[in-house]
Amino acid sequence: MAFPSLISEFLSNLFSFDQAHPLLFTQFYFWAFFALVFAVFSLVHSKVLLRNAFLFAASLFFYYKTSGLFLLLLSFVIVYNFFAGKWLHKAEKGRTAILVLSVFVDLGLLAYFKYSYFITDLLNNLLGTEFRVFDIFAWVGNEIAGEQTFHVDSIFLPVGISFFTFQAVSYIVDIKRRRIEPVRNFLDFGFYLSFFPQLVAGPIVRASEFMDQLHKPYNLSRRWFGIAIFWILNGLIKKLVLSDYIAVNFCDRVFENPLLYTGFENLLAIFAYSLQVYADFSGYTDIAIGVALLMGFYLPKNFNSPYKATNAAGFWKRWHMTLSNWLKDYLYIPLGGNRNATSGTWICIFSIALIAVFLSGSKWVAIAVAALTLIIGTIYLLKPSARKVIFTNINNMDTMLLGGLWHGASWNFVIWGGLNGLGMIIYKIWSGFNMYIRVLVITLVTAGLWALTKYAPAPVWNLFFVWALITWAGAFIQMLIVSVRKLTHKEKFVYVGKKQRKMPDFGWLGTAWAVFQTFVFITFTRLFFRSGSNLDPSEANEKAWATAKNMVGQIGSSWDLSKIPSMLTQHRGIVIVFIVGMLIHWLPERFKRRYRIAFSRLPLTVMALVVVAVVFFVYQFITADLQSFIYFQF
Repeated sequence: MAFPSLISEFLSNLFSFDQAHPLLFTQFYFWAFFALVFAVFSLVHSKVLLRNAFLFAASLFFYYKTSGLFLLLLSFVIVYNFFAGKWLHKAEKGRTAILVLSVFVDLGLLAYFKYSYFITDLLNNLLGTEFRVFDIFAWVGNEIAGEQTFHVDSIFLPVGISFFTFQAVSYIVDIKRRRIEPVRNFLDFGFYLSFFPQLVAGPIVRASEFMDQLHKPYNLSRRWFGIAIFWILNGLIKKLVLSDYIAVNFCDRVFENPLLYTGFENLLAIFAYSLQVYADFSGYTDIAIGVALLMGFYLPKNFNSPYKATNAAGFWKRWHMTLSNWLKDYLYIPLGGNRNATSGTWICIFSIALIAVFLSGSKWVAIAVAALTLIIGTIYLLKPSARKVIFTNINNMDTMLLGGLWHGASWNFVIWGGLNGLGMIIYKIWSGFNMYIRVLVITLVTAGLWALTKYAPAPVWNLFFVWALITWAGAFIQMLIVSVRKLTHKEKFVYVGKKQRKMPDFGWLGTAWAVFQTFVFITFTRLFFRSGSNLDPSEANEKAWATAKNMVGQIGSSWDLSKIPSMLTQHRGIVIVFIVGMLIHWLPERFKRRYRIAFSRLPLTVMALVVVAVVFFVYQFITADLQSFIYFQF
C-alpha cells in the first residue's frame, strides 16, 4: 500500500468513531492519545489560557472518540449552562424561575436519553397504552441530511451523561445559592465540564472544587509524580486483573442464565460481583485521578475502602462518595433533610409506593404498603416527638430510591436503592435498642421466618431465614462482648493460678462481625443492581426482574453440599482472585499509604522497571475483547 494511502487510512481511523470500540483507559490507543496530549501539554503548560484551551479541545476529541455525535449534546450542555450561569448571577428578580428552567433543561435531556424506555413502559403498564419511543434528534438529523441516516425507533444512551449533567446542575444551583460566581471564560467552563479523565464515569467534580485549579501554575513534584503513576497502575490492576477476569470467566455467565448453575454458584457469583463492580469503578477512578494528577489537577476521592463499613449508612459514606455528597446536598437537604418534610418528600414516596402496588398486581404488596402507612401515620399522630425521626427516614428513603433510579432505568435499580435505604433505617432503629432487646427481637423474627419456611415454603423465605440467623448470631455475639466489656471494666485483670493476666478486649470482634454483616447485606442488594445492568433498555424491566427472581430461586433452594468441594476446585481461579482481592481491600489504610509512598520514592529507573513488570503482568489477564467500564452505562 502506498505511503499516502497509509496516511489517509490512519487519518480516517483517527477522526472516525467506532461504536463497537470506544476509547477506553484499558486500550493502547488511549495511552497513545494521552502520550500525545501530555507531550503538547508539556509545551504549553506555562501559558494557562492556552493550556486550558488545549485540554478543552483534547477532551472534546476524547468524548467524540467515546460517543460519536453525542459530542453535540455535550457541547449544548456546555454552552447552555455557561450562559445560564451568567444570566442567573446577573438577575435580580426571577432567579428561582431561571434555576428551575436550567435544571429542567439539564435533567430533561438526561430523562429523555436515559429514561424514555422506562417512562414509556411505565405509562403503557399504567394506562394500557402502546406508546413507543421516538428519537426526535435522529429525526432532525435525517431531515437535515435529507436521507434516513439515523434510526428513529430507538434511543441510545450517551456515555457519561449522568456525570456531566450532575456537574452542570451543581454549578447552576451553587450560583443560585451564591456559593460560587459564574466562570467568566467560556474555554475554562468547557474545560471544567468536559475534562476527559473524569468525563464519562466520574468522580462528579463540583465547580467549587475545580475552578481554583484552572489558573494555578503547573506544579508536579517528584513525589506526586510517583503517586500519580501508582494510581494509574493500581487502577489497571483492579480493572484488568480483578474485575475483567471475574466478569468474563464467571459472573457474566451466571447472570446470563442463572438456571444453568447451582445455588452455590449463584451465591458465589453475587459475592464475586461485589468485588468486580468495586474493582471496575474504583479502578476507573484511580486511573482518572492519576492521569489528572500528571497534568497538575486534583480530583476528589471517590472511594474509601467501602467494604470496611460497619453499616449501610457507613457504606454510602465510603462508596461513590462524590455521588453520595451530591445527593445529600442537592436532593436530601432540599427535601428537608433531618429537619422536616416538604411536599416533594410526600410526592416522591407516595408516587413510588402507588406505582409499585399497581404494577405488582399483588394484594400482599398493597397490604404491606397500607399497613406501613397506617403504622407510620399512627406514630406521627400519637407521638409528636417522633416526627423528626419519621421525616429524616422518609427523606433518606426518597434519596436512596431516586439514587437507585439514577443508576439505571429499570425497577431493579429502584429496588436496589430502596433496600439500601431500608438497611439504613433498620440500622438506626436497631442501634437504638440495647443488646437484650436486639436478641429478643431478632429471635422472634428468626422464629417467624423459620415458621414460614415450614408452612409456606419458598426460596425467598429460606434466604431471609438464613440472613436472620446470621443477624441473630451477630446480636448474640455482641451481647457477649458487651457483657465481657462490663466485666473487664470492673476487673481488668484475672488470676490464673497465681499469675495475674489481663482480660481480653473483644471490641475488634464486634467490628469485624459488623463489617461482615454489612458486606453480606450490600452483596445481596447487588443482586438487583447487576440484574438490571448490561441490558437493552427496551427489555430491561422484564429481563432484570426475571434474572433476579431466578437467582433467588436457585440460591434459596436446597443445596447438595457434597458437591461444593468439587465446585470450589472447578472455580478455584475465581475463588483465589476473590479472596486475594478482598484481603487487599481489608488491609489497614495506614499500610496501604506506606506502600504508596514507598513506590513514589523509588528511583525513576526502578519505577520504570516496576511499570514494565506490572504492564507485562496485567497483559496476561487481558481478554480478547476489552470490557467497558460498568459505570459507562450510567
